[in-house]
Amino acid sequence: MTTQTTARDRAKAERTDALLAAAATLFAERGYPGVSLEDIGSAVGISGPAVYRHFAGKQALLGRVLLRVSEGLVAGGTAVAEDSPDAEERMRALIRFHVEFALSEADVIRVQDRDLAHLSEADRAEVRRLQRTYIGLWISALDALRAGTPEEQRLRVQACFGLINSTPHSTRASARAQAETARVLAAMAISALLADPPA
Repeated sequence: MTTQTTARDRAKAERTDALLAAAATLFAERGYPGVSLEDIGSAVGISGPAVYRHFAGKQALLGRVLLRVSEGLVAGGTAVAEDSPDAEERMRALIRFHVEFALSEADVIRVQDRDLAHLSEADRAEVRRLQRTYIGLWISALDALRAGTPEEQRLRVQACFGLINSTPHSTRASARAQAETARVLAAMAISALLADPPA
C-alpha cells in the first residue's frame, strides 16, 4: 500500500511539474489572457477539466509558476551569499547565479514581466515580498563593495537585473554560445554595479 501511495504521489508531482512547465511556456508565448486551461491540459496530454485535480484554476497556476521561481531565487541567492565570505566573490557568485537562472528560465521571466497583474492579490503580495527579499540580498552584497544611498544601491541592482533578464529573450543558441553569453553578461553586470557615475 505504501509503495502504491508513493508511486501515485510521485506521478501526481510529475504531472503537476509538467503542468507548471507547460503553463509557463504558453503564458510566455501567448500572454495569460490568450491561454485556456484546455490549452495547458492538452500540452501535457490531459483535458482542461482534469487540470482542476492539481490546481484551482488558471490564476492559481500562474501564481504557482511565479511563486515557485521567486522562492527559488530567494533560497538559491541566500545559499550563494552565505557560501561566499569574501565580499567581491559574494557579488560575483550572486551574478553567476542570476545569469544561470535567466538563461534557463527565460519563459518565466517573460511571464513575470508581462502577467504579474493577473495574479490574485495574495499571490501578488507574496511575489513582491519575495522580490524585495532577493533584492535585499544583492544590496547587502553591494554595500560591502561600494558606498551609496539605499536608493542608489537599489537602482544599481534593479538595473543589473534588467541587463541580465532582457538578454535571454533573444538568446536561443547552442550550449557553447550560451556559455559565452553567460561570461559576457557576468562581466558586464559587475562593471555596471561598481561603476562610478559621471561627474
